[in-house]
Amino acid sequence: MPNLIEDIDIINPSKEPNQEVKTTGDYNSGNKRKLYIESYGCQMNFSDSEIVASILHKEGFDTTSDIDQADLIFLNTCSIREKAEQTVRNRLNHINGLKKKKPEMMVGVLGCMAERLKTKLLEEEKIVDLVAGPDAYRDLPQLILQVDDGAKAVNTFLSREETYADISPVRLNSNGVTAFISIMRGCDNMCSFCVVPLTRGRERSRDPHSILAEAKDLFARGYREVTLLGQNVDSYKWSEEENNKARLEKKEVNQVVNFANLLERVALIHPDLRVRFSTSHPKDITDEVLYTMAKHENICKNIHLPVQSGSSRVLELMNRGYSREWYLNRVASIRAILGEDCGITSDMIAGFCTETEEEHRETISLMDVVKYDYAFMFFYSERPGTLAAKKFADDIPVETKKQRLDEIIQKQSQLSLERNQRDVNKIHKVLIEGVSKRSEEFLQGRNTANKVIVFPKGNRSKGEYVNVFVESCTTATLTGRIVD
Repeated sequence: MPNLIEDIDIINPSKEPNQEVKTTGDYNSGNKRKLYIESYGCQMNFSDSEIVASILHKEGFDTTSDIDQADLIFLNTCSIREKAEQTVRNRLNHINGLKKKKPEMMVGVLGCMAERLKTKLLEEEKIVDLVAGPDAYRDLPQLILQVDDGAKAVNTFLSREETYADISPVRLNSNGVTAFISIMRGCDNMCSFCVVPLTRGRERSRDPHSILAEAKDLFARGYREVTLLGQNVDSYKWSEEENNKARLEKKEVNQVVNFANLLERVALIHPDLRVRFSTSHPKDITDEVLYTMAKHENICKNIHLPVQSGSSRVLELMNRGYSREWYLNRVASIRAILGEDCGITSDMIAGFCTETEEEHRETISLMDVVKYDYAFMFFYSERPGTLAAKKFADDIPVETKKQRLDEIIQKQSQLSLERNQRDVNKIHKVLIEGVSKRSEEFLQGRNTANKVIVFPKGNRSKGEYVNVFVESCTTATLTGRIVD
């Protein structure tokens, strides 16, 4: 889930989370070959790119932020919407021009698009030398050797065990304050519109011992916030018995660790280590998780709870596993346990198959009830291979989809402003993440509800906690000054 800095990030549908792009930073340890990665899509992709960089660093690759200096270019891709795939295709066309000038340059496609379109990418997109799916990154050294020998290389095998738990990620473009920790991979929820189970495979949870070790290491190196990542973090479940890694000396045989347990263990590492998580599936988030959040001040009070639609009938077609009423009950529990100031964010799809105007209005009315702090909003894009593509006609005209999306965007813009206005004339604890994007004279950070706050620099620096009195706001940003 991206951090929203500019107002346009909330109200402009072209700024979809799957359209955020991150590139590698410069890491030079003396290796001769240079790796450049562009990552598209969700934070899981960005986290995966850090794993790829770690694997290839051991194989003689340093990273570069200059694509012209690269010996190996990877696009780590997203397939969740047609627009995301088209963006990558356009980027490949651009890279084709670079490759003509530097024929020895190797180009690979990683991630969800690699899994879905491996044949087309290798046979039709002549520029691509290598294709590797999300579970095949350990095989990259061998795949690169195949390309070095003049062959094309591909591995899109989906694993039931791979979690990359033993690999220490290279933190790309890190601010040195915040970091992501992947706690699980894959998804067992077969939402009818979603391609993720097809491209990332079944759910498997990472060893909690390795998660805690990574979090402790990050804190020791000066990081002050970690975000636990998963397609559905609330379904995290790990046991010594099921994972066949009994630790008799620690007397943890058969111990089951759920997400609430894991969340608390990470929070207990140090009070100055903030903990966030994403994403929560509404049908799986439990009161146990909510009470754990309430118990620990350093577990941030912000939940990304994608609703997708406000209509129970449409939710059933989406195979979401809950109704409108059930979802609103979960929101009521969040407000009761964590308070009205807990940030709640969402994803919403306009114009899903057979959606009526009345059902669209149900989405608008649900937004008014929940009062989301912000949301990621899209119109429906049919993805080949999904249940919806197989079972339902994509029968809502594009113009109708765009009109409904615009109404959702306008409603969310109004709600975001209202929610931010609640924070004016209040003091917020902020973790400084760096200099504001708008001015070198200002710093920025986020409060517990994941809202960006900008304030004069003074003599403060990133990594510090400060109290900020908020004096004004826009739909996306709070502005204030440091107070004692």
